Amino acid sequence: MSPGTQVNLAIALIALAAGSAAGLVALLIGSSVAKIPPEDRRYKDKPPLGFRLLWWPIQWCGYALRPFISNAPNSPLSVKLRKAGLEYCINAPQFIAARIVAAFSVATFFCWILNATGLGSDAAGIIYGRYWKAGSIGAVFGWFYVAIWLKDQMAARKSLLQKTLPFYIDLITLCVEAGLNLQGALSQAVAKGPKGALRDEIQRVLRDVRAGKARADALRNMSDRLQESSVTNFVTAMIQAERMGMNLGPMLRAQADQRRSERFLRAEKLAMEAPVKLLFPLIVFIFPCTFIVLFFPIGVQISQLGL
Repeated sequence: MSPGTQVNLAIALIALAAGSAAGLVALLIGSSVAKIPPEDRRYKDKPPLGFRLLWWPIQWCGYALRPFISNAPNSPLSVKLRKAGLEYCINAPQFIAARIVAAFSVATFFCWILNATGLGSDAAGIIYGRYWKAGSIGAVFGWFYVAIWLKDQMAARKSLLQKTLPFYIDLITLCVEAGLNLQGALSQAVAKGPKGALRDEIQRVLRDVRAGKARADALRNMSDRLQESSVTNFVTAMIQAERMGMNLGPMLRAQADQRRSERFLRAEKLAMEAPVKLLFPLIVFIFPCTFIVLFFPIGVQISQLGL
């Protein structure tokens, strides 16, 4: 057998081995994916847009992580998802899977940019260290971005809740003073109130009551889900007033005034914090530009005079 024939045979064997390995890996992935049971999402909300774009790898990875991540309602991650209003969209394993998929996707994107711009190689060849650095930076960015996004969702939902709570209490107060009971007042608040987190939670309270749960327990569950001090105070006062047989109208009006005062104090606090928060960008970005604009003509004149 000639040397050329031997080389061709070796190349063919290597190609056959590589193809067989790729086929086995594809078969293994396909069999593992086929074992994943489909998720029943008939009673769940749609996931956010970013999750829907990468839903299949997130679902597969979340199924693999399910034995290792607690999905209990009182786990810290489940509580955060509930505060962000994502309780019926995704669960804790799917959220961790989303962080992993985001880290891998952003790392791949950074490496692709490095390759597209030609910065990943030079005359000597490919510089693998740059790809490792770009991939590591992208993975860290993708991993922490999902957590930052969840924190922003929690803050936005909390802000909307605090903003709409006095209005809903006013609606309930008007309905109670007009002669409706608390159940009817809550129903009218859901029907006439603005969309948001509080409307969904009150609607859930009404569903629990229609399912047979006591109204006090349903309201306490709403307070536990939201974990907001203003909602907790409102729910506690309403349950105590109803239990003692008090007139709900004056109590609800006092609660509305109190919540409105708290909202004004929060706005005043944010307004007082604004100058302190503006201090850093003022010193770092605005002052240097101002000094450059003011002193550049003086520097030019001094250089022209030779001083």
